[in-house]
Amino acid sequence: MSDERSAHERGLATLMAIAGPRSSETLGDWSEIAPDMERYIVDFVAGDVLSRPGLDAKTRQLLTVAALTALATAPTELKMHLGGALRLGWTQTEIVEAIIQMAVFAGFPATLGALAIAKEVFAGPGAA
Repeated sequence: MSDERSAHERGLATLMAIAGPRSSETLGDWSEIAPDMERYIVDFVAGDVLSRPGLDAKTRQLLTVAALTALATAPTELKMHLGGALRLGWTQTEIVEAIIQMAVFAGFPATLGALAIAKEVFAGPGAA
């Protein structure tokens, strides 16, 4: 079944599912130096890629957490996507297991950094 909404509409809905009421904050404010960045994130990243029908949103979110853990270069994005993983139904235990598995592929420093961020997210408001 095809989604007849525009990429922008799909993207906004996807971001709302991941980031909840703070979805507009996740985009940052690049309007002064990179005004097209919000459109790229909403339309392409969330509207075209994250909303594809091949995987459910919950699975995509855990994959995103694993990738950001392995990269170890995007703590702000990891924090947001950890919150999204909780919001989409992953438990803290499941998320921690996914992060620990990254030690094999991404190394201990990346894993320890992600665990520190997860601890912060899990202690925050609305954490499960």
